[in-house]
Amino acid sequence: MNKDLLKLSNLSKEFLTANSKIKILKKINVKIAYGKIVALVGPSGSGKSTLLHLIGQLDTVTSGDIFFENVNLSNVDEQEKDNIRRDKISIVYQQNNLLYDFNVLENVIMPLLNKGIDKRTAEQKALKILKSVKMSHRMSHFPDQLSGGEQQRTAVARAVVVEPNLILADEPTGSLDRLTASEVFNLLVGLRSKKRSIIFATHNRELAELADYKLRLFDGKVRVE
Repeated sequence: MNKDLLKLSNLSKEFLTANSKIKILKKINVKIAYGKIVALVGPSGSGKSTLLHLIGQLDTVTSGDIFFENVNLSNVDEQEKDNIRRDKISIVYQQNNLLYDFNVLENVIMPLLNKGIDKRTAEQKALKILKSVKMSHRMSHFPDQLSGGEQQRTAVARAVVVEPNLILADEPTGSLDRLTASEVFNLLVGLRSKKRSIIFATHNRELAELADYKLRLFDGKVRVE
């Protein structure tokens, strides 16, 4: 198995305004191996969320390439990109993006049903994941009946239930108090495995120090720390 789960090669991203081009990311070159926890740090506006969106195939690069499991994502069609987003890359947002018309169990089951897994199997998998994140007792509750920490636990469960190889987390603890943030973060990093890496964007220095290493974004460039 290739040791690199993810490779960014001369990755650049520009946004066009009425009068100019804004270069957010400038020829970034990074390799991330399987089983690593990586903190993405830098000031607001430095491109952390943009980089996560590019890796997660929610946006397109201006130039350069993204290799995921040794496949150049620039060369795959939209159907294959959808498959990768559905099966291999999961995203946890600061605003949890839960479906508020569905309860906790239904939220966690949804990605499995979208993957074509039968409802009974999907429910068994979801129940197992909810137990691991200590949310079994809340599985019948709706998101607006949960605390912020419980909402993020549910979001983490939903992200990992499809057994992705890469979890991207964009300020997953940004809206939580210090204690709850620490609990959610510990839950997140506990999901690391030999085949699963986690990249998280954060302004929290204490949490960033717990990563295997940091990628610091500044002026469109990245530095490994």
